[in-house]
Amino acid sequence: MTRIVVDAMGSDEFPVPDVTGAVMAAREYGVEIILVGDEAKLGPVLAAQDPGSLPVRVVHAPEMLTMDDKGMKLVLKARRPNSQNSMAVGIDLVKNGEADAFVTAGNTGAASVTAYFRLGTLPGVDRPGLAPAFPTATGSCVVIDVGANPDCKPENLLQFAVMGSVYAEKVRRVKNPKVGLVSNGEEEGKGNELVKGTVPLLKASGLNYFGNVEGKEVIGGKVDVAVLDGFTGNVMLKASEAVAKMLVDKIRETIKGGNLLTKIGGLLVKPALGSIKKLLDPSEHGAAPLLGVNGLVFIGHGRSDAIAIKNAVRVAKDAVEAGVLAAIETAIEESLK
Repeated sequence: MTRIVVDAMGSDEFPVPDVTGAVMAAREYGVEIILVGDEAKLGPVLAAQDPGSLPVRVVHAPEMLTMDDKGMKLVLKARRPNSQNSMAVGIDLVKNGEADAFVTAGNTGAASVTAYFRLGTLPGVDRPGLAPAFPTATGSCVVIDVGANPDCKPENLLQFAVMGSVYAEKVRRVKNPKVGLVSNGEEEGKGNELVKGTVPLLKASGLNYFGNVEGKEVIGGKVDVAVLDGFTGNVMLKASEAVAKMLVDKIRETIKGGNLLTKIGGLLVKPALGSIKKLLDPSEHGAAPLLGVNGLVFIGHGRSDAIAIKNAVRVAKDAVEAGVLAAIETAIEESLK
């Protein structure tokens, strides 16, 4: 049985969504759940879910990492062997072979740093990359990196491309995924020095390299994996989420403030709008993998609800069962030859 650690102190509204979603996942996906967090806070919430004989247990972690943990303060909490925060305790369960994957809706930076120091990286990987799935006109696209590495070298982007391609193929079931390099123009000569330096590496990589892509090509579904540095990726991620939310909100406002005919039309298109909202909702994908660390780590939104946590566990389970970690390690080794 696949064993998934859930950071029960992660989400903005912890521990209710975290515990509730984890128990839902245990029921629906047949996984063993290890909840990590303050037993005094987790106990009543878990009891309210009536887990019965479900394989759900609690590992006590009296502390937690927050948005206030930054700089050296964060590094010390991430590295200290006897750290008792929920991320450190949970990731150590993966490191020691007591669990197969770790899921958190906590601070992305804290989770990335803790995973980096406690698990290390796979051989040949300099920096891990965060790789969420973006909704596109044709389905979805793995975008890597969206925030773990603001400053990158061409070699880092090559590693992102290899890892993203493996993940798309193994977990998202995309055969021979097309890899695009995000730039400010489709032409090969476009882009900053980072992009220009990455192009020859991707050409020689053996990947199904599509070429340069602009943001519109990514959203248009032209590629299955989009590669970029973490600074650009984070801007792209947050801008896309904001635009999607604005469009849905504006449509609702227009219908609500319109005349009778507009409101009747709104009722008719309500199911379609619901489908669009679901497509744009990041909670549908649950969490993004932090690819490149020597263990499976998934990071979700702080505003995750129980459904998002459940879906995050599903994504983690799929990655475990697809053998993503070993596949990435093999692919990276091949890329270094």
